Amino acid sequence: MARTRGPSVKRGLLLKSREAALNAVQTFNNPLTTFKAETFIVLMNIAWMYLLHAYYRQEGIEYRYYRKGSQRRKFDRTKSGAFKYWELERCLNDEACPLDGPTQHNLRFLIGLRNEIEHHQSAGVGQRFSGHYFACCLNYERYVCELFGERYSLGEAAAFTLQFRDFTAAGSATQEPEPLPSSIAKYIQEFNADLSEEDLQSPHFRRRFLFVPVTTGKSAQADEVVEFVRADSDLADSINDTYSRVLLKEVERPKHLPSEIVQLMHQEGYPKFKMHHHVELWQSKDAKNTGKGYGVMVGKTWYWYDRWLAEVRKHCGAHVELYKAD
Repeated sequence: MARTRGPSVKRGLLLKSREAALNAVQTFNNPLTTFKAETFIVLMNIAWMYLLHAYYRQEGIEYRYYRKGSQRRKFDRTKSGAFKYWELERCLNDEACPLDGPTQHNLRFLIGLRNEIEHHQSAGVGQRFSGHYFACCLNYERYVCELFGERYSLGEAAAFTLQFRDFTAAGSATQEPEPLPSSIAKYIQEFNADLSEEDLQSPHFRRRFLFVPVTTGKSAQADEVVEFVRADSDLADSINDTYSRVLLKEVERPKHLPSEIVQLMHQEGYPKFKMHHHVELWQSKDAKNTGKGYGVMVGKTWYWYDRWLAEVRKHCGAHVELYKAD
């Protein structure tokens, strides 16, 4: 009976690497997980370490610790006799490391950050460094495909890219992040001081996105890295060029014809609110400007979203004497 051969050592390393990366993201996105940042960093550390082990094995580079004896190598071993393999930082230090500078800086930053937050909870770490985590995920997807082919891609899972909850609140440009512990603030200052401006601004070190909403179609996913602003706002006009501009398609929403808007106001106790009042209102607010997100043109017909319905309701409530029954 023929023996069934298992996966090669390289393939086994890649499978473990890929699984660690997926677990890192799933853990970070789990609302029941408390120590998200530390867990994410540990799992991505493992993912990158196995990926580089697979690369070094492919290239015939020894990635076990050893000492040079008089005639042959003497490999370092654990107490139980197993070989000691390079940790991630040692993999990065090797001159044959295939990763570009900003990607290496990203990993070194996360390794150091994990050491700083180890054994004690640090408020704000998960939210504050989302851009670094995001870059780490995209860097991983890029290199696993470049080094080993598309068959090892995370596929649709790469679109995950850290779906942080509380999107609109966390991404608000006006929300102040929680202050960092002094030890972590010092670590960041010292680490960044050693990097060039080019490396600091590299998307492979830290990702920053501006999501500008458009008013069509299908659902999309986002994360805390974004500052979510309206396309017609002053912030959108003055945003710094270091941000990447990305269009976010909003979830398909209920639509209302103008006559339905008027009828709803009648049902809510404003029988004197007529179609011409509605026309005057939307014209005064330039509400058919698609950038404002109040509605959408479908074919030759304009439909209003619930967001506009709320504006009409607010208007009627502010002018009760005009629209209520006598």
